[in-house]
Amino acid sequence: MIPEGRLNPDGTVDVPTFDGEWLRTLRMMRLSVYIGLALGDVLGLAAVFVIAGAFVVDFTTRQLLLPSWSLMPGAAFVPMFLAIAIQRKPYSSRFLYDPERASRDTLSALVTAGVLVVFLALRFDGEFLHSAEVVALGTVLGAGWLVGWHGLAERIVTRLFKGQPTAVVAIIDDIAVDLPYDFPTIFAGVAGLRPDRNDPGALDALASAIFGVERVIVACSPERRPLWIEVFKGANVQGELVLPEVDSIGVLRTGRAGPNTTGVVTLGALDTTNRIVKRSFDLAVGLGALALTWPVMLAAAVAVKLDSPGPIFFRQPRVGRGNRQFNVYKFRSMRTDMCDVAGNASTGRVDPRVTRVGAFIRRTSIDELPQIFNVIHGTMSIVGPRPHAVASKAAGQMFWELDERYWHRHAIKPGITGLAQVSGWRGTTETADDLTNRVAMDTAYMLDWTVWRDVEILIRTVTVPFHKNAY
Repeated sequence: MIPEGRLNPDGTVDVPTFDGEWLRTLRMMRLSVYIGLALGDVLGLAAVFVIAGAFVVDFTTRQLLLPSWSLMPGAAFVPMFLAIAIQRKPYSSRFLYDPERASRDTLSALVTAGVLVVFLALRFDGEFLHSAEVVALGTVLGAGWLVGWHGLAERIVTRLFKGQPTAVVAIIDDIAVDLPYDFPTIFAGVAGLRPDRNDPGALDALASAIFGVERVIVACSPERRPLWIEVFKGANVQGELVLPEVDSIGVLRTGRAGPNTTGVVTLGALDTTNRIVKRSFDLAVGLGALALTWPVMLAAAVAVKLDSPGPIFFRQPRVGRGNRQFNVYKFRSMRTDMCDVAGNASTGRVDPRVTRVGAFIRRTSIDELPQIFNVIHGTMSIVGPRPHAVASKAAGQMFWELDERYWHRHAIKPGITGLAQVSGWRGTTETADDLTNRVAMDTAYMLDWTVWRDVEILIRTVTVPFHKNAY
């Protein structure tokens, strides 16, 4: 249990005391977590590769004994995975404070090790085909094991440390801050603590108060920050200052530009690994969809051409990732002389601009199928916020005038379908709510993206073409 230090009603203060034995136990617990996590990864991957090798042997050769080509991939894979993973530091305090990132690091190491082992098998293994099959199956099973094992480990760690895996204390100097009631806290004025580097007695009192602490957080005015910084430099602790002004501008972390410290205020919506995963998903689904839907697209193209004069495809500038405009492709559903390229007017339920074929392909969303080419080209994704025309309006106002979060949705690629669409928010934007609800859904999608959520949205999309707002 982490000690507390709070101001009592009578004005006295309970100064936290950190028992040396408790601190040693805390450190050993952390070390045990790191070792246990690594052992679980290694032993689990070794087991799944044995299973993968046995399955491939039984499936291809029906042998009772496992040949060397079924065991060698695992023997090479496990140490290679561990060496790569250690470099990315998932078995450290990163797992305690950011378990999702630590899990992504191990999955990234898993994929990297798989690629390297396949390369080695191609170069040195005469049974390359079988070895590659073992690596492929082992990597898939291994990913499932890592996700499940890390999820279990995270729950165990949460209960074990009760949310605080390090010895931490806050020192409240001359400004007030909000902290949880049970947060270990020392009120500097009441406890007689001063950041005075010219007074050995004051330094000794401070050292005694934070003895054994690993992380000290100080809340003080800007004028007193240099004093606390000087004291911390010789205190052998991780010293931190509460910076209320940073909260007001939303700094995520700090960076460097030469000798200057910068504040990172935005990050890309997806990191490199997730972008690779999402792009791979887009290409796999996009190419598969093209192979399945080309007869429908061919029939739609013929119908559009025969129904009214004009081109088969309609190209319209839309806002894409990073606020950069691109041309979206659709089957033309309006009369050529009445097409609205800028998107000044949304399509209504009864719209004289829409052709007979256009009404059908809009209602069934067949008009959207050419956007598969946008996905393959890389300007769109299968799932994401729907791209809007530059001049689109809701309730007579430009989209960004109604909701200041509107531009945030362009941090990722737009999609053929999205969370807003499968949640019922599609069709014309007649009211302000029509837009704000879309933006809320798009924001939620970006903040909680996973490839499995894309799969779920894609499955739900099957019912959307017949939605009451599809026109």
